[in-house]
Amino acid sequence: MATSQVETVSTGADKAKLALAIGLVIGALAGFYLLGKQGQIAQWGALLVGLGAAVVVFVTSEPGKELLAFARDSWREVKKVVWPTRKEAIQMTAYVVAFCAVMAIFLWLTDKTLEWIFYDLLLGWKK
Repeated sequence: MATSQVETVSTGADKAKLALAIGLVIGALAGFYLLGKQGQIAQWGALLVGLGAAVVVFVTSEPGKELLAFARDSWREVKKVVWPTRKEAIQMTAYVVAFCAVMAIFLWLTDKTLEWIFYDLLLGWKK
């Protein structure tokens, strides 16, 4: 049996970029709350600028580049999906609802039958 090894190479620069991105997010949140008396424009401006800077720093790191590549590949796969037509979706939904109803009735009947057998016949506990 072959085992595959996953190697993750993380340079000091990537770790520094991730730390900077986290610091920028924290700074943006702190700025949002500290600028409460300056008005909403200053609050939201600080938040959006800080988060934007954090995203830019994150995207320039290796994990950020890998995340973008993963997102591109995922979007490419989503485009390949063949979605059901409206008729097919309604038909399959009806099958699921009908199956659930039949199973609910079956389980209810089973429960009531076992209740009758155990409590009324075997134990004699009449309600």
